[in-house]
Amino acid sequence: MTLQFPESWRGVTSVLTHDWLTGMRGGERCLEILCQGFPQAPIYTLVHEPDRVSDTINRHDIITTPLQAPGIRRFFRAALPLFPAFIERLQPPQADVLISTSHCVAKGINPAEGTRHVCYCFTPMRYGLFYNEYFGKNPLKEVVVRPWLAALRRWDVRASDRVDRFVAISEHVRRRIQYLYQREADLVYPPVDTDHYTPGPSCSEDYDLIVSALVPYKRIQLAVEAYNRMGLPLRIVGTGSDYQKLRRLAGPTIAFTGWQTDTQILEHYRGCRFFIFPGEEDFGIAPVEAQACGKPVIAYGRGGAEETVIHRETGWFFRRGWVSDLIEAVESAAAQRWDAGRIRENALRFHPQKFVNGLEESIGKELP
Repeated sequence: MTLQFPESWRGVTSVLTHDWLTGMRGGERCLEILCQGFPQAPIYTLVHEPDRVSDTINRHDIITTPLQAPGIRRFFRAALPLFPAFIERLQPPQADVLISTSHCVAKGINPAEGTRHVCYCFTPMRYGLFYNEYFGKNPLKEVVVRPWLAALRRWDVRASDRVDRFVAISEHVRRRIQYLYQREADLVYPPVDTDHYTPGPSCSEDYDLIVSALVPYKRIQLAVEAYNRMGLPLRIVGTGSDYQKLRRLAGPTIAFTGWQTDTQILEHYRGCRFFIFPGEEDFGIAPVEAQACGKPVIAYGRGGAEETVIHRETGWFFRRGWVSDLIEAVESAAAQRWDAGRIRENALRFHPQKFVNGLEESIGKELP
């Protein structure tokens, strides 16, 4: 994929900051494009596992914190209460602009004097906002965890003052930034590789598909229960803390593939009938990837999906988040005729070049 980067970025001294580098998910895809646009910028982050991120990112000077240790990926999140102190210890050099890509603490870094700070904000700190999604409903754990989560929320609000300009990934997140930080934010949607995710030859379309991390807040269990009840084939791509639990719940029509490459995921998209998106997301890249392949999305009608899926045109919403609601949506979608070309056209709104063009405008407002 060839992108055109702004002439105004040439010669600009820059610093990049990211929460942590332990995998290639949506946030790291955004950072990867910024790495191409600012090839000389150092990256400041809590921890870095080179074998888990792309060569594009690894080519940069990457500065980490004392959290860096062999095998850290499996346990460093246990140090969440210490993340603010560690990010504040980093001392980035003076630059024209510091760009943080943040869902946790990256925006809390202290820019050098004279440096303008632009935060591409995936969300205000999720760990402080959504207790049950991350920590479950154990009453004993709640007594211990809730007080320091409240402290994290207070720190997160204070740290927002270190940002000169916020850029939100969705209207959903922009409203959250305004509510929590009392700050306005630009809107630039994340990039989706619509050059890679394309329609393929006609397939049997004999299964529906989920591509997701298998963690509680994704609400994959809702889909498992619905497809158990319907007896329809569902293919689930991904790994996560709920993997074994979901496998135990799943009936014979539900298949788990585990982790897959981007090429394998493309073939899963091309072969499915519907893409199922049962959780509320801040944006949600996978539904856009599925639409880029011409596939309709059945989504919970809240959060980012409301901005990426068009009801009855590129997908179908269910509104109450119940198993029976999802079943009804699947049945309704199956009775509808879908235009794969129109579905893909909707996904092209999120091409990476549009991401670059949007950031050009936002960053340009802060450059000398």
